[in-house]
Amino acid sequence: MDLSIIIVNYKTEELTSNCIDSIIKSNTRGLCYEIILVDNASDDGSIEAIEKQFPEITIIKNSENLGFSKANNIGLAVAKGDYILLLNSDTIVDLDTLKGALAFIKDHKHIGALGCKVLLPSGKLDPACKRSFPTPMNGLYHSLNLDLAFPESTRFGAYNLTYVDENKTCSIDCIMGAFMLVPRAVVDTVGMLDEDFFMYGEDVDWCYRIKQAGYQVMYYPEVRIFHHKKASGIGKRNPKVIAAFYDSMIIFYNKHYQNKYNRFTRWCVITGTTIMKKMALAKNNRRK
Repeated sequence: MDLSIIIVNYKTEELTSNCIDSIIKSNTRGLCYEIILVDNASDDGSIEAIEKQFPEITIIKNSENLGFSKANNIGLAVAKGDYILLLNSDTIVDLDTLKGALAFIKDHKHIGALGCKVLLPSGKLDPACKRSFPTPMNGLYHSLNLDLAFPESTRFGAYNLTYVDENKTCSIDCIMGAFMLVPRAVVDTVGMLDEDFFMYGEDVDWCYRIKQAGYQVMYYPEVRIFHHKKASGIGKRNPKVIAAFYDSMIIFYNKHYQNKYNRFTRWCVITGTTIMKKMALAKNNRRK
């Protein structure tokens, strides 16, 4: 089998259905693929509705919400494809994206992970689709919005590579988990997603390990998807989701950077991230 597409669902019936429908309606002529949908214990009837609408796909129903990383790993464990695509449920695949991405990665054996151009509903680029690894300094510049103030600066714009042409194919540090195409052989080499990341950060960690193993992470804007980012989180959000976002930064730092920087830098990173987490939770609590 050429391709296994893994999608995680959690109470997003309409988004997930639209995503699956876009895959089925895309150009997959000559492509042998499977769709594996892993449901994280949705109790809103969404998985039952999707199961009825798409009886041809493989559905795995978890008895509890295991998080994004673990759910994807469950899908990875049963996937039969030579290539694995992690695809967010809140995305729409363009007509030639699957065939185009697969053809490109097959022709470039040095690629360990391939990302595409990711467009927001506004038509603008989702900046997270091409990134550097989050070092303490570029993380600080990003937090201070210096990358927005000086997008052409290689220093201030390193976090989201704002100075890199969004239409240029290039080797980068990190792509986003919304669309992440990885050869099965690479998964066998570096291992699956780190389940310490409940959600957020698992894609950055995977890219880091893939590059450590000697592969390239590639941004390929010749194909694209549309990303309804945070579409299921409008208004007051789940505090667990907010906490997971900031906790992922600390997990990544402790795992990969703890021995690269001095104690003062580590204190600044941990303290700063903890303060931002508390502020975000407080702000969310004030929302109606």
